[in-house]
Amino acid sequence: MTQRGKSTITGHGTNKQGNHWCTRDYGSCGTGFHYSNTDDSYYYKNPDGSTVHVDKFGQKTLTTPDGRVIKLQK
Repeated sequence: MTQRGKSTITGHGTNKQGNHWCTRDYGSCGTGFHYSNTDDSYYYKNPDGSTVHVDKFGQKTLTTPDGRVIKLQK
């Protein structure tokens, strides 16, 4: 199974502010996490430890597993 492959949602919910979260199990690849906010921003943590954050203006920031921060163009 790969990170882009099938996953199982292991938990999900909505907080008091209306923001949604879910956790996913990618099998032997590990687990991931997704959080989407009511202002249209969102955050992913991937099984490899990388993260993706997209702010409410659409600016994407990728953090690699080794900690490098990369701002992606819109």
